[in-house]
Amino acid sequence: MELKYPKKVVLGDITVRDGFQHEEKFIPTDAKLWLAEELILAGFKRLEVTNFGNPRVMPQFKDADDLSKRLHASKKVGHLLKDVEITAITIREKAVERTIQACKEGYGPDRILFMVSTSESHHRTNSGLSLEEYWKMCETYIPKAHDAGMKVCGTVSTIWGCPIEGPTEMKKAVEFTQRWLDIGADDIEHADHDGSAPPNKVYEYYSMILDAIPDPTKHVAHFHVTRGWGLANVLAALQAGITHFESTLGGTGGQYYQDPGIVGLVSTEDMVVMMDEMGIDTGVDVDRVLRIGRMLEKILGRRLRSECAHTGRIPKGLTGRG
Repeated sequence: MELKYPKKVVLGDITVRDGFQHEEKFIPTDAKLWLAEELILAGFKRLEVTNFGNPRVMPQFKDADDLSKRLHASKKVGHLLKDVEITAITIREKAVERTIQACKEGYGPDRILFMVSTSESHHRTNSGLSLEEYWKMCETYIPKAHDAGMKVCGTVSTIWGCPIEGPTEMKKAVEFTQRWLDIGADDIEHADHDGSAPPNKVYEYYSMILDAIPDPTKHVAHFHVTRGWGLANVLAALQAGITHFESTLGGTGGQYYQDPGIVGLVSTEDMVVMMDEMGIDTGVDVDRVLRIGRMLEKILGRRLRSECAHTGRIPKGLTGRG
């Protein structure tokens, strides 16, 4: 019997934001712009490019306005932006207000992202608010974002466990997902932010989600590779029927309060090659993605956590080697 999974997916690359968020050195705006442009030229229709939060807290994104302006004015990809959804992170009120002003000035994102965790302590660490305070804030700001022409994504985290509190209940994450949609969120990012999700629980959770809210366009899978289970979890989500995924080149990124040496997201290069070998239409140029991944290593000055960036795709013909 063959595995059952979707034959077409939508991929979002979030390297320019999540991949860079805890890099010790500031990544030049020129490099961020080049990477965003290259990813668009490779065929990605969803990109997460910056964080409009306080740059004193996240100095990597002190160029949020500049990068956004330059991307919108890009001669390389400006003609393609109408078909690309650009996302920015806006965890608190002032960040949303900055994106609204950016929209008024013609360079705002198409989509912003709020974050809740089912674990109260994890949520406070990320946002500085209690869950109930945060829900009230989102109820106020989601309509304002919509009025400015932006979509809103609501993240649900600590679905499979919390690095602070330990085990969590998946059923609570399903309830949070419905609450996001009830208050106006357009889609939901389901996040394994600490790499605690085993594949069987991933399949169980996404089966629960699609039973409760069967529209696959509402759900985005986000996996970390803290324990090396990232691609196994992608496969489990595919088998449950999930069609929207996000990742970072080289497995970069992750939670800022964990050791940068052990965090990171699913590698875009490895996921794209795996899906391509499975006969899944990703809509992206696989070879170009691998070239971009190798260039990112030069930008960051180190070997990253992608295997396929170096091993390449599986040869499809005779090589002449015995």
